[in-house]
Amino acid sequence: MKTIAVVDVGKTNAKVVLVDGEDFREVAARTMPNGVVNAAPYPHFDTEKLWAFLLESFAALGRERPVDAISVTTHGATVALVGEDGDLVLPVLDYEHDGPQAMAEDYRAIRPRFEDSGTPVLPVGLNAGLQVYWQSKAFPDAFAKTRWLLMYAQYWSFRLTGIAASEVTSLGCHADLWEPRNGRFSSLVESQGWTRLMPAVRRAGDVLGPILPEIAVATGLRPDVPVHCGIHDSNASLLPYVLTRTGPYAVVSTGTWVVVMAIGARPVVLDEARDTLINVNALGDPVPSARFMGGRAFSLLGGKSGDLPPAAIAEVFRRGAMLLPSLPEESGPFPGRKATWTVAREDLGEDAAQAVIAFHLALMTATCLDLIGAEGPVIVEGPFAANRAFLMMLKVATGRAVLSGGSATGTSVGAACLAACRAPEPALASAEDNLPEGAADYAARWRRLACEG
Repeated sequence: MKTIAVVDVGKTNAKVVLVDGEDFREVAARTMPNGVVNAAPYPHFDTEKLWAFLLESFAALGRERPVDAISVTTHGATVALVGEDGDLVLPVLDYEHDGPQAMAEDYRAIRPRFEDSGTPVLPVGLNAGLQVYWQSKAFPDAFAKTRWLLMYAQYWSFRLTGIAASEVTSLGCHADLWEPRNGRFSSLVESQGWTRLMPAVRRAGDVLGPILPEIAVATGLRPDVPVHCGIHDSNASLLPYVLTRTGPYAVVSTGTWVVVMAIGARPVVLDEARDTLINVNALGDPVPSARFMGGRAFSLLGGKSGDLPPAAIAEVFRRGAMLLPSLPEESGPFPGRKATWTVAREDLGEDAAQAVIAFHLALMTATCLDLIGAEGPVIVEGPFAANRAFLMMLKVATGRAVLSGGSATGTSVGAACLAACRAPEPALASAEDNLPEGAADYAARWRRLACEG
């Protein structure tokens, strides 16, 4: 029986999950918060704390069940600058730090066109290319020591194997570093002299090598455990569907970010001002996408999953209680807009407020689906797949079938597919359609008000 240890580093939490390679069940997991160190030279991820957590988790989980392979998935918009000795030459920048924006005007003059890179101009450090450009100018002495420019998933694979690699799902994640339609590094990489810093491009499922001997000693894992190259987390959620499904459909990957990806979309002109972009899937194909920080909004608003009383939903429709975009205001299809409640939250019961939050997130998601020309059923992965009010309103707003994935951590199962060399037929449940009368009118009014604002 093959057991795959998945390193799953999200923006909010990091996990090591054991996945059964036969039936793709998650059989064990360890989790820690993924905090940011607010210290010089800029806010950064605590990579050494994460590394210690990974080693401890491998040791503990390996005692429960022998590990046969390791696969890595991480959030995007993150780059590690590694020196000849394998150590970081600069800390791994937190992409929510606004320092890179100090050079945004200069960067705009050298960045690739949206039509070529599929990368919109994004705030703070969300364009990985801008991060690297800023680091090269703000810290030239340290940057000069860089040997490898590694995307985040491949950084952890490098730590495990000592082998550097590039990979397209991470390079193609609003980074300005890749041309999705041409399958090559962007003009930015060439013009800035970064080509020499880019390791050879490997497929996400490629085995880079076995774990380093010292890791085997530290964890008790077999020294021949293979480590796969790794994948961007939203593409990990998408992968089982890419491998098993035909026809047009969309996948909504939910976490800190809600990332909407359309397969077989109708042709549309993407609007880079509304956080649309082109991702690249694990097979190297371009995927029209859109996103907003839905999980962050859910957390900031104190959102809760669970069944809501029909009376609370009826109250929301009767009073026209809505949360209009956007939260956080700097991302998503309504950038720069401040969130507003049409009925003060304190004037609503808690259940009604929770319904408003769920409906807001569903309607933001429906907007993203429209922007990228999505067609066919909508598949929801991750935490929002357990939120019935969200699923029901998404079904009403799109007028299409909405299916929920069975896992709260779809990224981990998707990453395990890389090591299993196959994918399970995802178990999907159809969303119910029992919202009371007025749901369609509510969705139409929300869209009208959102667009007018």
